Amino acid sequence: MHYAPLAGRTPAQGWKIHVSARAEDADRAIEAVWDYCVPRDIAFKFLRSLPVMTMLNSKAAPRGASGKLVTIYPVDEAQLELTLKELDELLRGVEGPYILSDLRYGQGPLFVRYGGFAGRRCLADNGELVLAIEDGDGRLVPDLREPAFGVPSWVTLPAFLEPHVAARNAVTTEGLPYRVESVMQFSNGGGVYLGEDLRTGERVVLKEARPHAGLDAVGRDAVARLAHERDMLERLSGLDAVPALIDYFTLGGHHFLVEEFVDGNPLQRQLVHKYPLTRATCDDEALAEYTAWVLDTLPKVRRAVESLHERGVVFGDLHPNNILVTEDGRLTLIDYEVATLTEDRGRAALAHPAFGAPADRQGVDVDLYALACLCLGLFAPQLTIMLPLDRAKVTELARLIGETFPVPREVLDEAVRTVTGPAPAAATPYPKPGRDGWPLLREAMTRAILASATPEREDRLFPGDVAQFQPGGGVNLAYGAAGVLYALASTGAERRPEYEDWLRAKALAPDPGTGIGFYDGLHGVAYVLDLLGHRQDAIDTADLCLRQKWESLELGLFGGLAGMGLNLLHLGGTTGERAFTEVALQITGICSDRLGGPDDVPEVSGGSHPRAGLMYGSSGPALLFLHAYERTGDASLLDRAAVALRQDLRRCVTGEDGTLQVDQGWRTLPYLDEGSVGVGMVLARYLAHREDEDFRAALDGCRRVTRGRYFVQSGLFTGRSGMIGALGWGLGPGPDASRTDHTTDLAEQLRGLDWHALPHGGGLAFPGNQLLRLSMDFATGTAGVLFAMSAVLHDRPVFLPFIEPPVGTSAPSGVPAHGSAGRFGPHDTQRKEV
Repeated sequence: MHYAPLAGRTPAQGWKIHVSARAEDADRAIEAVWDYCVPRDIAFKFLRSLPVMTMLNSKAAPRGASGKLVTIYPVDEAQLELTLKELDELLRGVEGPYILSDLRYGQGPLFVRYGGFAGRRCLADNGELVLAIEDGDGRLVPDLREPAFGVPSWVTLPAFLEPHVAARNAVTTEGLPYRVESVMQFSNGGGVYLGEDLRTGERVVLKEARPHAGLDAVGRDAVARLAHERDMLERLSGLDAVPALIDYFTLGGHHFLVEEFVDGNPLQRQLVHKYPLTRATCDDEALAEYTAWVLDTLPKVRRAVESLHERGVVFGDLHPNNILVTEDGRLTLIDYEVATLTEDRGRAALAHPAFGAPADRQGVDVDLYALACLCLGLFAPQLTIMLPLDRAKVTELARLIGETFPVPREVLDEAVRTVTGPAPAAATPYPKPGRDGWPLLREAMTRAILASATPEREDRLFPGDVAQFQPGGGVNLAYGAAGVLYALASTGAERRPEYEDWLRAKALAPDPGTGIGFYDGLHGVAYVLDLLGHRQDAIDTADLCLRQKWESLELGLFGGLAGMGLNLLHLGGTTGERAFTEVALQITGICSDRLGGPDDVPEVSGGSHPRAGLMYGSSGPALLFLHAYERTGDASLLDRAAVALRQDLRRCVTGEDGTLQVDQGWRTLPYLDEGSVGVGMVLARYLAHREDEDFRAALDGCRRVTRGRYFVQSGLFTGRSGMIGALGWGLGPGPDASRTDHTTDLAEQLRGLDWHALPHGGGLAFPGNQLLRLSMDFATGTAGVLFAMSAVLHDRPVFLPFIEPPVGTSAPSGVPAHGSAGRFGPHDTQRKEV
């Protein structure tokens, strides 16, 4: 909730005050700030409810924003100093988590930081739009909101804050018998560090807990959980499966537990390294070898868990990242902060969602449930996270595992019995992808999507990814109504005028803050409105976008200039509006000027570096250059497309199985959005115009990723459906592959959708990103799966926007040639003419 005086001016940036509070002090803190700021016309905001406050201070919350209950915006440094001094008295006794991004004022709940007050944005070094402030020369630069206090170089720290900086710097690790060597991980509750015990020279692990931070479901903070873990380690002392407790101390108000360093790899890391289905070269021998490893590992984990039970302890948080295996075979369970006593028959307050037991399990049964999920999860990684959506899905998972791996039936049956319990839920029948016919599958997915529609809601029409709750997210192509209606119309579903009217109204009167990008904003909505026959609405929506400050957008296809330029080229052709084409060519020139050379990107994608791939990387501008070349015949645009593609290929690596994937340093990605399969589709389009030996070899590497047999998610942008679509959008069989090979690969991918298929609304649906909820949207959910399947099964296959074959070239091998992007009625002829 934001409050500001009707009369008066709030600066665009400056020193802001944050108030931190624990749950029991929150009401008092907000009342004190309200009573102080309103009479003095000082702008402020606060979190609107206790659930929101708890969520933003949970263990998994971003560390840089944690603890910020209230934000106050003084107009100058004089008001800053007076407000801090007077609120320090008014809030005496209020306690709250330390705000890591700020400087603490005194010993109370007040913190300060220099930053932006207004929501201005600029491009960061990684090419993304971020919140911005003006530097000393008046240029917009990123407003860094990191979990460490700092002052911009052009800003002078007010003199009255200097003693507080000195107090902050006075807390050091000098005098401790430990030396911190490196950070192992951070959470909002504190850090985990690798260190050395200076008394013995032994390596140790130091676990930190911040007071009042990192709340769990029952409101315990990190300190309470760390003290509990200390008590559990003491109880379990001497067990081979448990790290030895060494020490416990406090420093600067933070609590630290010191335990034995176990030099082993998490079972999760071993799983990623060994799992055979993600490799294009997987064969029966690899499946048998992996199965043998799993069947050897599971009894060892069970014995470790049972050793805890014999001491009266329920582990409560069993999952592969909490299981360490050393080179000599020792298996150790780590993290005891949510462990419980068997006699209490309790439940953990935190749990991994893929292993957390349902509410009817208590005590030892919580661990037994997690062991059953581990048995299934080592063969179907992460998929047990779907079980709360449909507990009967466990039977399907076991069936698919048994059809894929040589696992003894009794092993899977025991896991299923443990998961389902004494009264298993009846399975709801639904069509099986890859087994039932396309008309039945299409009708089932359409039924599920329509059953979920909520035209009475203002924020969204169909449930999708949580990103749809950002401004305009319920409308856009990726997560909102536009994408769902696009997928339905593409596959010949019956038109729903009331849904189209909902979209039209939201497009012409968008919510404040709605973006203008192609997949994340109004340009994608205009594209869909045009194809649905609402041409004037499409023109008006595109005109609305052109009135915004679009020049500073990033270059990408998803929400940047490439997507905007491609859509304006498209609309310029379908509507005859020459101004759209002129702006599109202007955008093409801007992208060309800002692109740089082939080596002007790092060799790693993501993080602090610009991302690679179709949606966010240089392949988006490459696609724009190719379309502009096809429109103008300017061969220099082909040259720029080649440079853009080389930028993305610079960030790709070839795996042992011959697949080419985008390298993010800690993982490689094959996916449609920022992986190699999206790059491959643009490579295929480039090669339709100009031969390039290096690009041809790269395309073959991209093709190979579609032969992977397992994907954690089913969605279009980051899952199996993107591979299915790619097989029809330019990544069909290579020159040495037979049609039989292509048909086999496609059939394998279609059958693979059964891993994620779930019943809903009398039809067939799929979970979205992270598999935690069903999704109907285009990027992550059922609409995207429907669209991808139609690319290879529909009587008139559809193409992702701007991916259809260039005019005068043939459709990819194995895909029927056609002249439109789908069944949109009157637009078919116009698109063919263009």
